[in-house]
Amino acid sequence: MSHPYTLHLAHTAAAGEHPLWTPDDGPLPALYLSHGAPPLLEDAGWMTELFGWARALPRPHAILIVSAHWEQAPLAISSTAAHTTPVYDFGGFAPLYSRMRYDTPDATDLARRVLAALPDGETAHEHRDRGLDHGAWVPLKAMYPEADIPVLQLSLPGQDPDRLLALGARLRELRQEGVLVIGSGFMTHGLPFLREWRPDAAVPGWSAEFDGWAAEALARGDVAELAAFRDRAPGMPYAHPTVEHFTPLFVTLGAATDPAAPVTTTVEGYFMGLAKRSFQAA
Repeated sequence: MSHPYTLHLAHTAAAGEHPLWTPDDGPLPALYLSHGAPPLLEDAGWMTELFGWARALPRPHAILIVSAHWEQAPLAISSTAAHTTPVYDFGGFAPLYSRMRYDTPDATDLARRVLAALPDGETAHEHRDRGLDHGAWVPLKAMYPEADIPVLQLSLPGQDPDRLLALGARLRELRQEGVLVIGSGFMTHGLPFLREWRPDAAVPGWSAEFDGWAAEALARGDVAELAAFRDRAPGMPYAHPTVEHFTPLFVTLGAATDPAAPVTTTVEGYFMGLAKRSFQAA
């Protein structure tokens, strides 16, 4: 039997040309996506949603992604070299996932643009041997399977929402140059509290409650409510016993033209009981 990702490749190959972004398209949106672990690449429905989302946007010139799985301050960037080996920062899955590649082109030009967007006196160290971690390459393999777009990963420099909103604001101008800015996390991520480890597991109350609260706050553009999630969100701390899968959302909102504008939800539902809500901000 063919692996679901092989079937996904056959589906995407038939999708036809993907028009490249031009200035006439206006700024690309900023994205927050729930990235999943390697089993995302076994879920045909989820892959189809992600690919359809990518195809609904102009093809970006480059992608800048902040993932929950790389926390480092001061800021750092992944290798700009083409075909850098991904980070296999997971265990317990089929061996084939530790052999998968996502061989993107050289990202030197993107790195220059990112560094120029940072405040005066602030820089980002390049880790020349560090590839993309699974919070980046797994969803991008579903969205842009040809791996022909330069991708750079920027570290998550902390968990303070105000700091991350300000970082996102610095990256906002890149959207006007055809760069897709992505915050990659998971809308709920209470792994220690899951009772079933299967894709269609029952949804815990804490997961549904947190997801519903976040959906309502995002729909009304209530950034202050979202920033107070530790104290105000139902389902805490079970939904996020550690918060690095939620906080990339603030980079996304900061990069939006108006962080307080309602967002457009692109993916809903649950995987193993965890909310995979994803959205784009104009």
